[in-house]
Parts: sequence; structure tokens; C-alpha cells
Amino acid sequence: MTRIVVDAMGSDNYPTPDVEGAVMAAREYGAEILLVGDASKIQPILDSSDGKTLPIRVIHAPEMLTMHDKGEDLVMKARHKDAKNSIAVGLDLVKKGEADAFVTAGNTGAAMVTSLFRLGRIRGVDRPALVGPFPTATGRCLILDIGANPNCEPLNLQQFAIMGSVYAERVRGIQNPRIGLISNGEEAGKGSELVKEAYPLLSNAKINFVGNVEGKEIFNGHVDVAVTDGFTGNVFLKATEAVAKLLIEKIRETIKGGNLPTKIGGALVRPALGSIRKMLDPSEEGAAPLLGVNGLVFIGHGRSDAQAMKSAVRVAMAAAEAKVLDAMKSAIEESLKK
Repeated sequence: MTRIVVDAMGSDNYPTPDVEGAVMAAREYGAEILLVGDASKIQPILDSSDGKTLPIRVIHAPEMLTMHDKGEDLVMKARHKDAKNSIAVGLDLVKKGEADAFVTAGNTGAAMVTSLFRLGRIRGVDRPALVGPFPTATGRCLILDIGANPNCEPLNLQQFAIMGSVYAERVRGIQNPRIGLISNGEEAGKGSELVKEAYPLLSNAKINFVGNVEGKEIFNGHVDVAVTDGFTGNVFLKATEAVAKLLIEKIRETIKGGNLPTKIGGALVRPALGSIRKMLDPSEEGAAPLLGVNGLVFIGHGRSDAQAMKSAVRVAMAAAEAKVLDAMKSAIEESLKK
């Protein structure tokens, strides 16, 4: 049985959505869940969610990391061998082999720093990267990095491309995924100095690199994985989320404020709009994998509800069962032989 650690103290409204989502995942997917956090707060919600008969264990962790934990204070809490915060305790379970993956909706920076200290990096990977799945005309495109590394070197982008290719193939089931390098033009000479220097590195990597890709090509489904630095990726992520939300709200306002034919038409297209809303809903994916650390780590949004947490467990299970970490290590090792 796949064992997934869920940080019960991660979301903005912890521990209710974290625990309820874990219960839903245990019931629907059959995973063994290790809920980490303040047991006195977790247990009442677990009991009220009818989770007593499910394969769920509570691991007490009396402390938690928040958005206020930064700098040296965060480093101390992340690296101390006897750390008692829920992220450190949960990651230690993965490191010891007592769990297959870790899921949190907590502070992204804290989760990344703690992962680096507790798990370390995959040999040959300089920096980990966050991966975000974006809806396209043909499915979804994985974009990395979406925020872990605002400043990158060309070699980092090559490593991102290799890891993204393995993840797309193993977890998303895409054979020979097409890898693109985000730029402001398709020609090899276009883009920033970072893009220009990264281009030949991706060309020589053992991946299906199809060249530079513009934003519109990403949404048209021309690539399965798009690589960029964390600054550009994070701007891309937030702009996309904002535009998607704006369009849905404007359509709703237009239908609500329209005449009778408009409202009738709105009622007829409601099922179609529902499917589009579902496609754009971040809770359908639940969490973004942090690739490059020596363990499976998934980081969700602080606003995650129970559905998002359940989805995050599903994605973590898929990665664990596909043995994506082992495949990623092998691919990076192969790249070091050159």
C-alpha cells in the first residue's frame, strides 16, 4: 500500500481541509495516510470525518512553520536534527523510508528549504524546481520552474528539462514528451542571454527538445513540457490564473445581467461552462511537485480545500507508484556521463 504523508498544519484553514482531504483520499484511493501535526487538533476532525476505519495514522508534531518563518530562523527550524515542526517531521518519515511521498499546503519557501536540508538533492541537480500543469488546447503542459528559483543558470534549465521530461512520461503518461524552452521567439537566436545559452544544452540533452516556444504555442498544445526560470514561470502562472478567473467572472456577469434570451442561453451552456471551470480549477491537480530533491515532495496552495488536498494525494500516489524518483536519478546520472 502506498504511504503518503500529509502535513495537517499546512493550509490557511488548517487542519480541517487537510484532514478532510486526507480522509477522502484514503477512502477513494486506498492510500495509507500519515497525518502529521498537532494531534489534539487533528483527532477531533478525523473522528468527525468518520476516518476511524480507514488506514490513517496521526503523527504528533507540536510545532509548525508559517509565512513568518524566514532567513536564519527558518534555516534553524529546517535543519535542526530534532525539529518538531510538521514539515520536518513529515519529511523525515520519507527520508527514513516510512512513507513514499510528502504533501503540504504550507509555506512554499519553508517546504523547499526544509526539503533541501532533510532530503538533500538528487546527485547532479543543482537546484530543485516547482512544476505547474497548465491547461492547453490538447490537454496540459508542465511548466518548470514556477517559482523556486527566480535566478537561474543555463545548466539549471537543462536539468529542469530532463526532470520535467521524466515526470511527464512516468506520471502523465506522455510518450517521448516534447520539451520547449520559453522565449519571445521561436528562432534559436531569440530570447534573453539565459535562453540563448541554455538552448544548445537542451539540444544536446537526451530529451525530445523541439526548440524555443512562445506563450501562445504553450496554450495551443505544441509542447508537453516548457522550461524557464522561476521568475518568468511565476509571472506566467499568476497571469494565467488571473486571466482564467477574469474570463469566467465576466461570462457569469454577462449572463446574469443579460435579457431573457441571454439567460436562457446561459442556462443551456452551463454544463459546458462547468467543464471549462473544472479544467481551470487548480484544485483538480492539488499540488505541484518539487523536482530535484531526493524524495517525492508536493506543495499545494495555502487556499487549498479538502478537494485540492485529496487531489494532491492522488498526484503524489501516481508519482510514487510510477517510481518517478528512480527514473529521474537515472536520467540525471546519464546526463553526467557526457
